[in-house]
Amino acid sequence: MRAGVFVAALFAAALAAGPAVAEPLKVVASFSILGDLVARIGGDRVAVTTLVGPDGDAHVFSPSPADAKKVADARVIVENGLGLEGWMSRLAESAGSKAAVVIAARGVETRKMEDDEGGGAHDHGHGQEITDPHAWQAVPNVKIYVGNIRDGLVAADPEGKAAYDANAARYAQDLDALDGEIRAAWAKVPPDRRRVITSHDAFGYYAAAYGVEMIAPQGVSTETEASAKDVARIIRQIKAEKIPAVFVENISDKRLVQRIAKETGAKIGGALYSDALSPQGGPAATYLDMMRSNLRELTAALSS
Repeated sequence: MRAGVFVAALFAAALAAGPAVAEPLKVVASFSILGDLVARIGGDRVAVTTLVGPDGDAHVFSPSPADAKKVADARVIVENGLGLEGWMSRLAESAGSKAAVVIAARGVETRKMEDDEGGGAHDHGHGQEITDPHAWQAVPNVKIYVGNIRDGLVAADPEGKAAYDANAARYAQDLDALDGEIRAAWAKVPPDRRRVITSHDAFGYYAAAYGVEMIAPQGVSTETEASAKDVARIIRQIKAEKIPAVFVENISDKRLVQRIAKETGAKIGGALYSDALSPQGGPAATYLDMMRSNLRELTAALSS
């Protein structure tokens, strides 16, 4: 009798706790920033796999057979769109994927950018004007990303709607707070000092949203070391336009950085994260951390 009462009590407790959690929804995100957003919105209802990981470059990514297996097993694929992941549709087709595809940037007001003339990671057409895919660099755009991801998860997992809605709403509040921090920090930087050089044109949305001029020198590729000609071009541009700070991501030789600083007087800033998060434990392991890290580096270089 006691055993029967005990079993009945366990059964009642199970009913009170609600239905057992189903197997997590398998979601593939194209690159690390999207993977973080999906994890924030999906919570424990999703299992997120990211194809292009921290410090990776989605522009030049070459999928492996293991990536095809991940895509084949997924129920949802989340990609940026706007021409960023030209390899994704081919990968999904070759993998025989039946997954629903969520375009995170759908509905964003896009801007145009000019391709690098020197080839390399962002060489889509040798100086042609294309849609800038880096929309996540403006926080208001990421609120659109969040809505699209939430809707995609709800469509694939209707039972999780309440959880997805709640997670997305909380994250939207975090994004609003972040956007306010960025605007307040830039308000303290004199307008005539809000000018920097970056290694490639990945910050156009950021510049437009926050009133900063981000200048990308032509011909500097993320795939190769900067040549003497590249460095000379950067130096001429800094001098001509009196740019106070430079962030050149692909210059790893300290002597080159020292040469630019010595010949121009421009301050060399720290690392900026544009297309990927840092590894766990780094300064930009989440989207929120990435944007705050970039803000610290930029404003520190321009304020001093």
